[in-house]
Amino acid sequence: MTTDAADEPQPHPRRRRAPAGAAVLREDVTEAIRAAVFEELAAVGYARMSIEGIARRAGVGKTAVYRRWRSKLHLVLDLVSALAVQGLPAPDTGSLEGDLRLLYEVTSRALRHPLASQIIPDLQAEAARNAEIAEALRKTLREGQDSVASSILAAATERGELAAGLDTDLALDLISGPLYWRAVVIRSPKLPKGHLAALARATAAGLRAL
Repeated sequence: MTTDAADEPQPHPRRRRAPAGAAVLREDVTEAIRAAVFEELAAVGYARMSIEGIARRAGVGKTAVYRRWRSKLHLVLDLVSALAVQGLPAPDTGSLEGDLRLLYEVTSRALRHPLASQIIPDLQAEAARNAEIAEALRKTLREGQDSVASSILAAATERGELAAGLDTDLALDLISGPLYWRAVVIRSPKLPKGHLAALARATAAGLRAL
């Protein structure tokens, strides 16, 4: 009687060992640490924030934090830079004013979130003393917003609402500047009724005049 080779016992393939340290970098732990950083920044600020405080808030040991980031500076730089990469959804309402209003509504809610409203001013103060934080914060507040604003400008130009060849840098400043002034610089506690709609209307008119 012959036996099919497929039925014969086969040697077990040699199991590959995972790189040292790879198994312990669990994503749920990483996310818990990230959440703890935001909460710790809001509670005590960057200057008083410590790896010990972050670990305690995340419910992990300090080693778990140090396996992922060398210091609190690298941790914060990583998180702030990640925000820039995430960006905002590009509005697609079919009109320049509608796109601007939706952008302002989403951005305003994000900037007025309790954590963001405490963390951003604190990091701005640290940015005056730390060039690395300044660069990461610039990416978050500028590049993330600009990618969406550029999409709005491109769509409006394609629809014929804006002239081709407008000054893009000036247009981006015009779109983002007023809202950030209100929400981040002077930290107005509450926007007047109809402010975002009026801002979108005025910005659209300004962009058409460029």
